[in-house]
Amino acid sequence: MSHTLGIRQAQKQKTRQALLDAALGLLEEQSLSSLGLREVTRAVGVAPTAFYRHFRSIPDLGVALVEEALGSLHPMIRTTVTSADNSEERITRAIELIAGHVDAYPSHVRFIARERHGGVQPVRDAIRDQLARFAEEVRDELAKDPQSTGWSGDDLLMLAHLYVDQMLITASLFLEAMEGTDDDRERVAQVASRQMRLISIGRRHWLD
Repeated sequence: MSHTLGIRQAQKQKTRQALLDAALGLLEEQSLSSLGLREVTRAVGVAPTAFYRHFRSIPDLGVALVEEALGSLHPMIRTTVTSADNSEERITRAIELIAGHVDAYPSHVRFIARERHGGVQPVRDAIRDQLARFAEEVRDELAKDPQSTGWSGDDLLMLAHLYVDQMLITASLFLEAMEGTDDDRERVAQVASRQMRLISIGRRHWLD
């Protein structure tokens, strides 16, 4: 009996993932607010009623996509702000990690960039909550750095939000550059480097 239940659970998870993947593919060309349940189930080859075994609604599916797209980023976000030999090394590493993630998961990055200010409230809220978690984790990492001595918790959180916002902007620019040339990517990296350097300079002099 347990073996049968295991097979059923695996099949259920497989169908759920197929629905997520199909929705993500369809969202390459449209926003979540215009996505129809029947479009998703048709792409997977299941009956519309099967959708409700996995998600309550399209917005519920969108929230699951947010968790899939952003949930795995927490270790990478923390890595970009952990102590390095110098701020230039940290900036270079951060940009390389962001560019690599965009190359590996362009559909996820496009989904977040589009839906962060999109028309589906639960999805906007889910993105906001995930980004708030990122900022808190970045704040905690920054607090370990000797350079943060004397900083208040609120100021460290403000700085963390700057880093997180800059990472999202950089990811969106790398996504746009995927349609261009290597020179376009290099320009994105250069601009991102200058912007992060500006944040670092402000950080060094904040307590002056």
